[in-house]
Amino acid sequence: MKIPELLALLCYFVVVLGVGVYFFVRDRAKGATEKDYFLGGRQMNGWVSALSAGASDMSAWVLMGLPGAIYLTGMGQVWIAVGLLLGTFAAWIWVAPVLRRYSIVAGDAITIPQFLTKRFCTGNKAIMMSSALVFVITYCIYTAASLFACGTLFNTVLGMEPKLAMIIASVVIVVYTFLGGFNAVCWTDFFQGMLMLGALMLVPILAVAMMDSAAFNAPAVTLPENYYNVLSSGKADWKSCSDIISGLGWGLGYFGMPHILIRYFSVRSEKEMNKSRIIGCSWLLLILLATCTVGLIGRRFIGDALMNGKSDLIFIEMVRRVFEWLGNSVGLVTLFIFCAGVLLSAILAAAMSTADSQLLASASAFASDLYKPLLRKNASDKEMLVAGRVVVIVIAVAAFLIASSPSCKGLMALVSCAWAAFGSAFGPVMLLALFWRRLTYAGALAGIIAGFAVDIIWYIFLSDSGIYEIIPGFAAGLLAALIVSLCTKRPSLDVLILFEKSRQKQD
Repeated sequence: MKIPELLALLCYFVVVLGVGVYFFVRDRAKGATEKDYFLGGRQMNGWVSALSAGASDMSAWVLMGLPGAIYLTGMGQVWIAVGLLLGTFAAWIWVAPVLRRYSIVAGDAITIPQFLTKRFCTGNKAIMMSSALVFVITYCIYTAASLFACGTLFNTVLGMEPKLAMIIASVVIVVYTFLGGFNAVCWTDFFQGMLMLGALMLVPILAVAMMDSAAFNAPAVTLPENYYNVLSSGKADWKSCSDIISGLGWGLGYFGMPHILIRYFSVRSEKEMNKSRIIGCSWLLLILLATCTVGLIGRRFIGDALMNGKSDLIFIEMVRRVFEWLGNSVGLVTLFIFCAGVLLSAILAAAMSTADSQLLASASAFASDLYKPLLRKNASDKEMLVAGRVVVIVIAVAAFLIASSPSCKGLMALVSCAWAAFGSAFGPVMLLALFWRRLTYAGALAGIIAGFAVDIIWYIFLSDSGIYEIIPGFAAGLLAALIVSLCTKRPSLDVLILFEKSRQKQD
């Protein structure tokens, strides 16, 4: 254990808890409502909205799982980054502005299930109930990935037991989410997004500088065949094609990811939306380029030392070695070890910025879409906040149990599973809801159920096919929504009027 690294991590925890306390005190003073807690009162500026959406999207896998995969097998894994980049560009350019306007005209909806219900001008609660089930299952898995990353970081850096580290991370995340709500989550995500970008861009530059110095001893490196080929097998066979298809398929997840879509709801104006679009797309482009660079340089920098199931540690090892070298070079070892701890906090930032968003999204869905409409129709704002906060704790506990289970398959497996489930269940339905006037309530419900079911079935029985389950799941959800909508009664005049209103700029 290196004390300066520990102090840096503790400072980070103090900062994020301080943000939660600040917004708790501020919101209590002004009498915050349900919409303030779950959506920040729709007053997020362009910078905060963009980086919050990006940071809640790019969980710890962007600092561990993805660079680790590229370190291990090479350029064939960059198709995941390409898919994510195309998906986020499409979401910010086409989905975000329409969804923001539509959520306002559709009864000022504050959650995705609530929006899908109000979009059809109905009191039917079937979509809310089915969505809540998807939320609970999937967010437990997704949050588990973030806690797993925290456990790995503390175990590697501090020698702490992973389970104890996960408990500490869970408590911190729950406390500032519990206290500050959407405002605290977004503002911590903003700073976390800046920290992630700075760390990912700085580390490979310093690693190259160290490799050019006399102090660097080149490690043994045995590169796999076709390591620098974007075709993983070196030719256009099924292996290469399935890797490309599956990698690009990651981009489909953006259309159905509730904790990302909800950021589009919160932007305060069309002008700020335009700003958010540019910032969000630019941030992600830089993040993904830097991530791929870390993986490729890391293989030359570290060599084959992390080949035996430790590839996720590539970023951590690069940070520690680079800053130890810098410290020895200038005679300020303690200071530079502390700086290394600051950069390693970027992993905490990535994990926590995703976990807090997921906890808040699940809490808002439960309180707004299940608790009030089905259990307590006359629930006050205060009661709704309490119900949401209870769910935050329940999801966090369930996520801890999953992450600490001996059968847990690791960070990348957890993230890919949850990403595919959300993308399959909500992606097709959200696109049709925003851009196809003929979509019916029954069609939307069928799309959610079919997409989620096919995703699970493919994951359990056909994962060896080489095709990422989001692709068949998304296709099944899209087909089910289209077919059922065409076979059921056309939407009412009220629904069509609402659809037309969503096309009109409001500010």
